[in-house]
Amino acid sequence: MHSTTTDSPWAPLAARVFRALWIAQLVSNIGTWMQTVGAQWLLVGDSAALMTLVQTAAGLPVVLLALPSGVIADRFDRRTVLVTAQFAMLAVSGALAVLAFLDALSPTVLLLLTFLLGCGTALMGPAWQAIQPELVARERLGQAAALGAVNMNLARAVGPALGGAVVAAAGAGWVFAFNAASYLGIATVLLLWRRPAASTVPPATGEGLLAALYAARRYVWNAPGVRRVLPRTLLFIPGGAALWALLPLTASRSLGLGSGGYGLLLAAVGAGAVGGAFLLPRAHRLLGANGTLAAGAVMFAGVLAVLATVRTPWVVALALLPAGLAWIAVLSTLNAAVQTRLPGWVRARGLSVYLLVFQGGQALAAPLWGTVADWLGLTACLLIAGAAMLLSAASVRRWPLRDTEGIDPAPSDHWPTPPLVFAPGEADGPTGPVLVSVVYRVQAENRAEFTDRMYRVARSRRRTGALSWGLYQDGHAPERFIENYLVSSWAEHLDQHHVRLTATDRRFEEEARALLIPGSPPEVTHAFDTSAGPPVRPSSASAGIEDGKVRSPRIPG
Repeated sequence: MHSTTTDSPWAPLAARVFRALWIAQLVSNIGTWMQTVGAQWLLVGDSAALMTLVQTAAGLPVVLLALPSGVIADRFDRRTVLVTAQFAMLAVSGALAVLAFLDALSPTVLLLLTFLLGCGTALMGPAWQAIQPELVARERLGQAAALGAVNMNLARAVGPALGGAVVAAAGAGWVFAFNAASYLGIATVLLLWRRPAASTVPPATGEGLLAALYAARRYVWNAPGVRRVLPRTLLFIPGGAALWALLPLTASRSLGLGSGGYGLLLAAVGAGAVGGAFLLPRAHRLLGANGTLAAGAVMFAGVLAVLATVRTPWVVALALLPAGLAWIAVLSTLNAAVQTRLPGWVRARGLSVYLLVFQGGQALAAPLWGTVADWLGLTACLLIAGAAMLLSAASVRRWPLRDTEGIDPAPSDHWPTPPLVFAPGEADGPTGPVLVSVVYRVQAENRAEFTDRMYRVARSRRRTGALSWGLYQDGHAPERFIENYLVSSWAEHLDQHHVRLTATDRRFEEEARALLIPGSPPEVTHAFDTSAGPPVRPSSASAGIEDGKVRSPRIPG
C-alpha cells in the first residue's frame, strides 16, 4: 500500500498497481461508452421508452445481483472474481459484435445481451470497490474515488465521440468489437498483480448465502454513517439519470444532431468531470461534504433547465461541462463516505448495498423518464427532473452525511479467545446459538452516563453478529449491570473476536468501561442453547425501565 504527502488529486496514481489498473480501466471504459453510443443509436428511431431501456438493461442486473455479488466478493478471492467477470463480459461483447456484423441484432437481442453485460458489471462492482483500500492508503480513498469518477468521465469525453464517429463511418459492430478487446487489459493487470497473502484469505466463518446477506443488512442498519449515505444517493440519482436517459433524444429531436453530435455532447460532460477533479479538493475544503452535495445538485438542476429550453448545440455543449463537474463531485463524495466507514470483513457487501441504490436508482428512473417524455414531452420531462434535483439540494440540511472523524474501520483483535470446558460442536456438546453475558459494576454517579455509552456498544454488537441485545440492572444490587446478547453460532462469535471488531468498536467499549468501579473488571460468560428445536430470533427489546431492569432502547440514528 502506498501513500504520499501531497494533496494532489492525482496522488493515488503513485501506487503502481492502482495506476496500472486505472489505465486499463480507462481503456475498458472508453469501450463501454463506445458500445453505449452504438446501442442507443441503434434504437434512437424508436420510442423514447424503448431507447431508455438500454440504460435499464445495463443497470437492472445490479438491482438483482449486487447483494449476492457482495457476498461472493467477501467470501472468495476478489482478484479471481474480477478476472472471471472480465472474460465473461469479453464473451458477451464478442457475441454482440458478431451479430452486428451479420446484421442479425434485433432490439430484443440487443437489450438481452446488454443485460448480460450488466450482469458482469454487477459481479465486478463490489469486488472492484473492495480492493481499493488494498491499493491506496486509507487517507487517499477519497482521492481514489474521485479518480475513479475521473476515469469514467475521461472515457466519456473520448468514448462517445469516438463511438459516434465509428458508428457513422463503419457501423455499430466495430464499437462492440473494440469493447470486447478492452476487457483484456484489466484481466492482464489483475493476473500480474502480486497481491499480499493476507488479503487473499477469506473470512473464517462458513455462513451460507442467506446468512451472509443478513449480515450485510444487519451491519448497514446498525451503522448510521453508512446508512445515511443511501438516502442521499437515492435523492440525487433519479434526477441525474434523466440526463443520461434523455440526452440522446435531446441530441436528435431538440438539436437535430446525428450520432457524432451526440458523442460530442457526452464528451462535454466528460470534459467537465475531468476538470472537476482539479476543483474537488478545494470544494471539499470550502464547502465540506454536505455543501458539495447541495452545490452539485443545484448545478445539475440548472443544466437540466438549459437542456429543456435551449436549442443551440454549442450553448448546450457548454452547459454540459458543469454537469460533469457536479456529477463527479457528488458521486465521489458519496463513494468515499461509504469506503471510509466499512471494515474489510463486510466491505464488499456494504458497498454492494450502495451500488444497489446507485445503479438501481438509475435503472428504474430511466424508463420512467422515457415514459414521461412520451406523455408530457421532452421539455416538461427535463424540467421535472430539474425540480427533483432542487429538492435533493434542499434536503441536505435535513439529512446531512455524518462526519467521519473518529471512525476507524481498521481490524482490532482485542478480545481473547474464551477458555471453555468443552468445545461447541462435540458429540456431547450443544451447537446452537451462543448467549454472551457481561457483568459490569458501575459507580452510582456514573450509571446514567454508562447506560448512554452502552448504546454505541449495542450498535457494535449488532453490527458484528448479535441477533438481539439487552442491558439490565440488578434490582438487588443497583451497581450491577448485565449485558446479554445472542449470536447465532460459536463460529460467528469467534469471528466477532478475531475478524469483525474494529478500532472504533474498541474505543466504544473502553469509553463505557472507564465508568466502572475501579478494580472491578467485567465478567464474561458464554452459554449455549441446548433446546432441541431451531432457535427463534428474538425481537428487539423495548425501550425504558420496567421492573427494575434497564432494557435496550431503540438505538438512535
